[in-house]
Amino acid sequence: MKIIIAGAGEVGFHLAKLLSFESQDITLIDNKKSNLNIAEHQLDIKTIEGNSASISVLKEANVDTSDLVVSLTSSETTNFTTCFLAKQLGAKRTIARISNAEFINSDHDIDFNSIGIDELISPENLATEEIKLLIHESAFTNIHAFEEGILKMMGVKLEKKAPFVGKTVMEAASVFPGVHFMPIALKKEGTEKTIIPRGDTVFCDGDQVYFITDKKGLQELYNLLGTVKQNIDNIMILGAGRIGSKLARDLSNEGLNVKIIEINEEKANNLAEELSDVMMINVDGRNVDLLVEENLENMDAFIATTGNSETNIMSCLMAKSKKIKKTIALVDNMDYFNLSQSIGIDTLINKKLLAANDIFRFVRNGDIVELAKLNNMDAEIVEFNVSNKSKVLNKKIVDLNFPREAIIGGVIRGDKGIIALGDFVIQYGDRVLVCSTPEVLSKVESLFL
Repeated sequence: MKIIIAGAGEVGFHLAKLLSFESQDITLIDNKKSNLNIAEHQLDIKTIEGNSASISVLKEANVDTSDLVVSLTSSETTNFTTCFLAKQLGAKRTIARISNAEFINSDHDIDFNSIGIDELISPENLATEEIKLLIHESAFTNIHAFEEGILKMMGVKLEKKAPFVGKTVMEAASVFPGVHFMPIALKKEGTEKTIIPRGDTVFCDGDQVYFITDKKGLQELYNLLGTVKQNIDNIMILGAGRIGSKLARDLSNEGLNVKIIEINEEKANNLAEELSDVMMINVDGRNVDLLVEENLENMDAFIATTGNSETNIMSCLMAKSKKIKKTIALVDNMDYFNLSQSIGIDTLINKKLLAANDIFRFVRNGDIVELAKLNNMDAEIVEFNVSNKSKVLNKKIVDLNFPREAIIGGVIRGDKGIIALGDFVIQYGDRVLVCSTPEVLSKVESLFL
């Protein structure tokens, strides 16, 4: 695919990096030469210095032959204009980054397609929704909801006390009548290899495991993990930026007790006026004594969302030392992102990766509805829509020529989530969740073409 990315900031650069690994034809546009220099040295892509909201710049990028234009600058106006012009000049599909979540959650009759924008994406909104899911299911380190939670992907690190440690997948599943969850990926402690589990795969202490589960399977997973769902009522948020403030607003509206720590006095005062049900505290969140004075030890969850990855990590480690149930840190540095389990923080959130995942589905083959990468694993979950041309149509799962390094985790049929086993017959209109390693994803995709 020929893809044009406008904006070489943190989100744009990361997307360009991921797509370049996919051997896509990438052109990166930015009006700052310094941003492009980094991309030129690290990536095998074309770069253009200039304003993407310029007809001449878009023509230089050969927008008329582009399959996808993604505008990810910090300016919503620039992103809207870029997409509008790109569509007028012949681009097949456009995606615009926004910061105002109102555009995504709006009930207003606004037809963005009519102005040349096919999709809207908000990294901040994606990060906020991910954190909210983690708050509501506190035993898990990673969560992704498909079709508004009909099926969920749940990630967890196994502890020795878990009843199914030492058992095979088949033995663990036999504990419950019916099947309401499916292990889809596993990594042994101290290794880098991602394993797609089968019936004879043994669960061990320290394993990082991902499951697909329906609503009934969620409680079964809690039982098999040897834990109970803990209520998260009192939450402290460090940083009142876009993510922190939206998170505070949403969680407060759900009836939770929220405190925000913000070092900037003006930002703290403005937000205090806007969010009357949220306690705003204007102090330096890096000061442990000040946080203790604000009853840190009585919090159920601590979420660090400042613009500094190191601050977020260190403050979460400090919170963890106070026996807080749930710690979540926002990080921009991908080197940190894969270290969450080893450094002692429950979950690290990277908005760049979330945004890239959301965009990735537009550059895959097959009829892909949604895509989610697994944190700290070389695998991803892809939601395929079964068309009347799909090779899987009207076939049992057991009869599919499915590669060993991939597995069907579940099927969404209408408004029902199904954990599908070998004798399940795939039908037209089904949405099939497949977990696959990169090496065999193209083969999996070919089955749904």
